[in-house]
Amino acid sequence: MSVFLLQIGTAVTSAAPDSVNAAVNAATKADGGLSLIDLIMKGGWIMLPLFLLSFVAVYIIIERYITIRRAAGNPDSFMVNVRALMVKGEIDDAKKLCEQNPSPLARMIEKGLRRIGLPLKDIETSIENVGKIEIARLEKNINILGIIAGIAPMLGFVGTIIGVIKIFYAINATGEFGIAQIAGGLYTKMVTSAAGLIVGIIAHVGYHWLSILVERMVFRMENSAIEFMDILQDN
Repeated sequence: MSVFLLQIGTAVTSAAPDSVNAAVNAATKADGGLSLIDLIMKGGWIMLPLFLLSFVAVYIIIERYITIRRAAGNPDSFMVNVRALMVKGEIDDAKKLCEQNPSPLARMIEKGLRRIGLPLKDIETSIENVGKIEIARLEKNINILGIIAGIAPMLGFVGTIIGVIKIFYAINATGEFGIAQIAGGLYTKMVTSAAGLIVGIIAHVGYHWLSILVERMVFRMENSAIEFMDILQDN
């Protein structure tokens, strides 16, 4: 009898790891069979506005970066050449130099050159007005990234909450309750939260990164304006 019980215990012990391994393999295959596209599709209709927000965010980041880089394309020798021409009294040549450099800095200095002969206060005001307009052009659409950074995560959470409501509604309607039912529906609905956070992070980082680039450009324009006014006062 004892020998028979020992054989049964050995069989159960050897079968348990096999059943566990089979369950693990099945779960692994199930997870491996669910691609990224499948997860996105399971996120539901809320993924469409999140996709549109991500497209807008990426477009603004790329477009603004290219614009700011072009605006900062003036060589360091630009103000040196402007100073040299102004000291020589060659104002027309200085204006032509500015026209050959289509950038915010060049347009600001050109406005000051065209106002030579007026009181220094009026020239300074003209330069400041042009500088404000150019800065506004550089900052165009950057605030939209801040809006997207705030909306996208909340939109993702809304998608998840809607999914949770549907899960508990189905449980209430059918009367069937189990961890498999909850987890099976919930993990797909969490996709919208993850997508919203990803879009929000991209927009948030892009907003602050572009803002830093604009601030650097503004600092450079202010220094050039001060240098230009110093040249006028010295001459």
